[in-house]
Amino acid sequence: MGDTNYIGGIVKVLETPKQKNFKDNIPLTEFRAQFPQSRGNRIIHLVFWGKLASDVVNYYQTNDYILIEGYLSTIQQKPSKKVQVTVLKVFPFVLG
Repeated sequence: MGDTNYIGGIVKVLETPKQKNFKDNIPLTEFRAQFPQSRGNRIIHLVFWGKLASDVVNYYQTNDYILIEGYLSTIQQKPSKKVQVTVLKVFPFVLG
């Protein structure tokens, strides 16, 4: 059986990627994104680590579409849950 929380899909970047440094100066980038679908908006939080975190800050901006692959998790934040994807692979997605 494969990993049940591994996810892949196309998302729209909702905000400018913000980079921070974690322990030992490991780059960490986080931002919100949305699955483009016809029934409601599904907002998720994307997390990138290391060189991929630096690349995301340099190459992607608000309103870009990207294809992501990574691990899905939920984080309890009162009063609701936050859906987060730790991204392992990212690719540009061009419409048209």
